Amino acid sequence: MPLIIVTGFPTSGKSTRAKQLYSYLSERIETATAGATAPKYRLHLISDQTLSISRTVYDLSALPAHTRSANASEKDARASIYGAVKRVLSDKDIVILDGLNYIKGWRYQLHCESKAVRTPSCVLQIGCGKERAQGVNEERLRKRDEGAAAGLGEEKAEANEDEAPYELGNWENLVFRFEEPNPMTRWDSPLFTLIWDDDEEQTRKVFSELWDAVAGEARKVVKPNQATVQRSRDAGGDYLYVMDKETQGIVKRILDQQSEDGGDEITIPKVLGEGGEDLVVDLPGKKVGLSQLQRLRRAYMGLNRGGIGLEPVGNLSGPARIRESFVRYLNDAFDNDG
Repeated sequence: MPLIIVTGFPTSGKSTRAKQLYSYLSERIETATAGATAPKYRLHLISDQTLSISRTVYDLSALPAHTRSANASEKDARASIYGAVKRVLSDKDIVILDGLNYIKGWRYQLHCESKAVRTPSCVLQIGCGKERAQGVNEERLRKRDEGAAAGLGEEKAEANEDEAPYELGNWENLVFRFEEPNPMTRWDSPLFTLIWDDDEEQTRKVFSELWDAVAGEARKVVKPNQATVQRSRDAGGDYLYVMDKETQGIVKRILDQQSEDGGDEITIPKVLGEGGEDLVVDLPGKKVGLSQLQRLRRAYMGLNRGGIGLEPVGNLSGPARIRESFVRYLNDAFDNDG
């Protein structure tokens, strides 16, 4: 089921709308699974609050100007959110991601993750004027300061994290950096909008349209990117292990058998323990060091890890084919260096 990305200005009412959406979808799921032994869909609400992420992670005011683009705390927070979404996202789960989600590159990353599991994504934008959202934040700051003056301490503030304010500089910076969703881009489409003044009737109308787009008859079939579909291998998950082991063995054999002057021919058994034809590595006219061999081995591993160049050599899942291919690669590399 889909990923619903909630976005908007800070203190624009996103968490309130996300909770309303959660309640609405709970009703729809209950209706859709009436009479069934188990719910048809599972529903999740993920936010900074559910993951105990403080709003101070977005505050760049304490950082030097040249390091603000590499805000480690914000990147760590996004990594936690991404991991939480990835753990539950599937074709049987509806995930509401409540948060700023103000960076278009971040929304694109989430879109790609949902597409990878063949489930749709959409964006729910909470429309609110800058002045109104700013007024909400300033009112929360005032209440926080009054509470601190009254000696209420931080426990009450932590208990109401949904209504915690942003520091003024932090709030203004987040608004300045906000990248508004564009329905013309695939990662921001379909785009649904709720504004501050929308009443319950309009809210349910938008939620109904959202449900139809991601779970109803209007839901589109999501196909993964063909360029990212992995090619099948006979060895399954052991392919990389086998390739790493065989190439390491060839490197070790070359280091053990080559002479100080170089120019040797190193024989490599094509099939261990079965005799038959041997492979030959023609070394250049100088001794080959470990660093050079490891560099060539890593390049070979990178070339074949994702399936690039597999067509000319066929299926590389067997150890014999890997040895043959790697020896050919080494000989070509030594010839080019010569």
